[in-house]
Amino acid sequence: MKTICTIVFILALIGFSSCKKENSSYQSYGTIIGVDVGACACCGGWFITIDNKLYEFWSLPDSKVNLNNVKFPVQVELDWKSIPSCRANLISIQRIKQD
Repeated sequence: MKTICTIVFILALIGFSSCKKENSSYQSYGTIIGVDVGACACCGGWFITIDNKLYEFWSLPDSKVNLNNVKFPVQVELDWKSIPSCRANLISIQRIKQD
C-alpha cells in the first residue's frame, strides 16, 4: 500500500510540474482603426494605433478577432514586433485579443 501511495504521489508531482500557465498579460493596448485601401506596392492590410503611434499590419495570428465584418474602431490587447519592410511602420502581431 505504501508503494502505491508513493507511485501516485510521484505521478501527481510529475503531472503538476508539466502544467504551464499561459501568460495572460499582453504587451500593449491598441485600436484597429480601419483598412488600408492604398494602391501602392506595400499598401494593404489594416491600420492600428498603439501608444498614439500609427502602425500597419497585414495579417492576424489565429484568434477570435475577425476583421472581415467588423465595425471599426476595434479595441484590442496584443503582443507585436516591428518588422523590416518597405513600410517603416509595419508590425507583426504575435498574439491578439479583442477587448
